[in-house]
Amino acid sequence: MPRGFSLFAHPWRWYLLALVVIGLDVATKVWAVEQFRFGPPQQIIPGLLRFTYAENYGAAFSFLADAGGWQRWLFGLVALSFSVVICIWLWRLAPAKRWESGALALILGGALGNLWDRVMLGYVRDFISVYYNSWHFPVFNVADMAISVGAAMLVIELLFFGEHRDKNARDSAEV
Repeated sequence: MPRGFSLFAHPWRWYLLALVVIGLDVATKVWAVEQFRFGPPQQIIPGLLRFTYAENYGAAFSFLADAGGWQRWLFGLVALSFSVVICIWLWRLAPAKRWESGALALILGGALGNLWDRVMLGYVRDFISVYYNSWHFPVFNVADMAISVGAAMLVIELLFFGEHRDKNARDSAEV
C-alpha cells in the first residue's frame, strides 16, 4: 500500500459503506429466501408491515417484469453504467462533502446489491411489504431502501444546502 494510505480516508470509506450495504442486502435476501420462500409471511407490525418473499423480474415497481427476459440485461447494463459514474463522482468529490458522499455510497451499494441478484438470478429478491388495509406498497429490499435514502439525501443537499455551498464558494473566491 502507498505510504499514508488509509482505508478510512476519502473516498475509500465511502466505497466501504457501499460494500456494507451490499453485504447487508445480500445477507437479508438469503435470510428472506430461507424463511419465506415456501412459508407464510411474517407479520412484524400487524396491519402495516410484514416480511414475505417476492421475485421482481422488472425494474422499480415491476416495470417491464413481463417483457420476456431482455430487460434483465438492459437493467443490468444501466445499473453497471450508473455505478461506474457514481464511483468516479465519489472519487472526485472533496473530502468535506460527507453528506453527498454518504448519499452516493448508499445509492452505489443499493444499485450493486440489486445488480448482483439480476445478474446471478435474473430477478431481484424482495421481502419487505408495507401495507394498510387494501393499500399495498410494492415489496422491496434493503438495496431499495439504501437507494431511496441516498436519493432523498441528494435532494435535501440540492434543495437546502446547495445554495449555501455556492454562496460560500463565491464569497471565498472574492477574497
